[in-house]
Amino acid sequence: MPLLRSVNVGRPREAAWAAIGRTSIDKAAVVGPVEVGPLGIAGDQVSDIRHHGGIDQAVYAFAREDLDHWTQVLGQPIRDGQFGENLTTSGIDVNEAEVGERWRVGADVVLEVASIRTPCNDFKMWMGRGGYDNTAWVKRFASEGRPGPYLRVLVPGVIQAGDQITVIHEPGHGVTVSMMFRALHTEPTLLPRLLEVDGLVAEAHDKASAYVANMSL
Repeated sequence: MPLLRSVNVGRPREAAWAAIGRTSIDKAAVVGPVEVGPLGIAGDQVSDIRHHGGIDQAVYAFAREDLDHWTQVLGQPIRDGQFGENLTTSGIDVNEAEVGERWRVGADVVLEVASIRTPCNDFKMWMGRGGYDNTAWVKRFASEGRPGPYLRVLVPGVIQAGDQITVIHEPGHGVTVSMMFRALHTEPTLLPRLLEVDGLVAEAHDKASAYVANMSL
C-alpha cells in the first residue's frame, strides 16, 4: 500500500557554497500533522525563488525505494529528506507516474504531478558536504532518470507521516515523470510527446513546441 513515510521541510540557511548564498535543501522531518497549501507545506520556504517554488513546484516527492537505490550506489545510508524532498514516499513508483496524475494523501489533500526536478550544482555541493561521493553528481543523477516529481496542490489540507497515498486519476497519455525528464534533458526526440499533456508547465511546453516547429522547417 503506498504510504507517506515522511514529511520534510526546510527554511533558508546561509551557505557560501550555494549559488545565491543560501539554500533550503536541508529538510527535516515534521512530527505530527502539517498544513499543505497551494504554495507548499507549512514551515517550508524556498530560497531560490527564480528556479524553485510556485504553484507548479509546490511540493517535491521522492521515493524511499529510489533513496535505497542511491544508498547502494554510494555505499552510505541516506535519510529521508536528504535529497531535499518534501515527501518521502513508499510503495509507489513516483517516476512512472503520469504527468497530470492525481494522488489523494490522507483524507483530503489532492496533489497533481506537474513537473520534474532538474539536478543542479547546489545539489552536488550539498551531497558532498554530507560526506557522499559527489563526483559528476549532476550527470550521474540525470543518467538514472529517477528525478522525482514536483506536485501541484489541487486540494489543500492536512497530511502527516503514515498517511495512505491513493492514485485517484490517471490521464492515460503515458507521458511519465521519467519520460518528461528524458525528453527535457537526454532524449529530445521525446519532446513532442509532452504536448499530449493537458496543463503542461510553461517551460516544458515552450521547449517542446520549439522542437516541433523546427522539425517542420
